[in-house]
Amino acid sequence: MTGNRRQVMGAGFGLALTVAIRPAKGSEEAMYGLIGRMKAQPGQCDALAAILLEGTGAMPGCLSYIVARDPADADALWITEVWDSQASHRASLQLPAVQAAIARGRPLIAGFDGQTETEPLGGVGL
Repeated sequence: MTGNRRQVMGAGFGLALTVAIRPAKGSEEAMYGLIGRMKAQPGQCDALAAILLEGTGAMPGCLSYIVARDPADADALWITEVWDSQASHRASLQLPAVQAAIARGRPLIAGFDGQTETEPLGGVGL
């Protein structure tokens, strides 16, 4: 498995569908979102979730980073991310805390079911 946060953090630890993100009306870049489902190795879901949640407080440009259990699959997590821009997301992949999480989380990941990139418009919490 190659090491970048998109593969390990789902959205953060994301997966592989690319959708073009257009600038919002005016000159500001649109918000950037990722939604993905990650499969942990059997019995490792809680450990993987803990790694994903550890270093999420200091990611410049991250507006929302949610890790959720999949109630239909004990070994699956949903990761939902919202960033102020796609550039902020890309820059986060170079952060030492993110790189460390990738290294620690990689052995616990069994695979990814898919990822969708989104252009968040707003809502509660944004």
